[in-house]
Amino acid sequence: MSTTAPTLDINLDFPEKALFLFEPHPYKVLYGGRDGIKSWSIAQALLLLGTKKRLRILCARETQQSIRESVHQLLTEQIARLGLGEYYEVLQYTIRKRRSGPDDPEGTEFIFVGLRNLSVEQIKSFESIDIVWIEEAQVVSKRSWNILLPTIRKPGSEIWVSFNPDLSTDDTYVRWVVRPPKEAMVVRTSYRDNAWLSEESSMKMEHLKATDPEEFEHVYEGATRSTVQGAIYAKQIAQAEKEGRFTTVPYDAGHPVLTFWDLGWSDTVSIWFVQCIGFTYRVIDYYEDHYQEMDFYLQTLQRRGYTYGLCVLPWDASSKMLQGTVQQQLQQKGFKVRILDRLSVWQGINAVRTLFSR
Repeated sequence: MSTTAPTLDINLDFPEKALFLFEPHPYKVLYGGRDGIKSWSIAQALLLLGTKKRLRILCARETQQSIRESVHQLLTEQIARLGLGEYYEVLQYTIRKRRSGPDDPEGTEFIFVGLRNLSVEQIKSFESIDIVWIEEAQVVSKRSWNILLPTIRKPGSEIWVSFNPDLSTDDTYVRWVVRPPKEAMVVRTSYRDNAWLSEESSMKMEHLKATDPEEFEHVYEGATRSTVQGAIYAKQIAQAEKEGRFTTVPYDAGHPVLTFWDLGWSDTVSIWFVQCIGFTYRVIDYYEDHYQEMDFYLQTLQRRGYTYGLCVLPWDASSKMLQGTVQQQLQQKGFKVRILDRLSVWQGINAVRTLFSR
């Protein structure tokens, strides 16, 4: 479905799902599969907003060896498509709003950069930026995010992010989808939101869906690759993503928190924090570390401030830690403990599969 973008002089059909781009939010995130109206919507929104007031807009990618690798061409095409040629001057390395006369102040400017090789001077210059658009953000590194985000601090400035998810462990996916800032507006799109989907794209999509359903989930539905490349729980995770069950789950103080442990020393100790509410299992927290004594993990539990129920340990818990078994040390601190029976790998996998829908 589409609707007319608000407060604009130009008559434009705009995807309804992307209308939040015209609202004030410090973080605006569009992610999902191919043909999902992300880049077109953002390019059009920025161009239209730039006709209303002076904006400095930084268009960034992780790497950019030349202007051809930026969204410069996309913006140029949208200027022509929207009939905004009288407003904008397209130059080789930038796009600027035209001055209507000698008394007209300098207008909106689009700047194009790659984040990976920025100099200190360039980073400092971003302090006056109004809007940053990070395109193909799935490949942006943690280092780049940590450098860029604190720099954009002009009052009222905004960060716009668009990407097709790749791995569920990518910093961008974790930062903006799994654990987004509470002020962020995060919207998932797909080809279903694209009223202008071409017949050629539709045919390619249907062919992929028929011949390789798992790749279709990644390419067009925006599922992360961890769910589509031979993962043990591929179908279960893909279904959970479709149903929106990967989300922020709050702690309910009225129910105890169960902890489920995977133990190691040189490898990772992992702890899942779960609440059973009704017939559902809510994974509210997770922690991992290694080369730590048991006291360290006990302090980690205590710092979280949860009311704990049962601690569930693997069958080999009695031989995993120094200074007494994990079971003994947990019980000494007042925790109730259950040690699981030893199962085959496939028995464990099947047990998890039966729980995924809950």
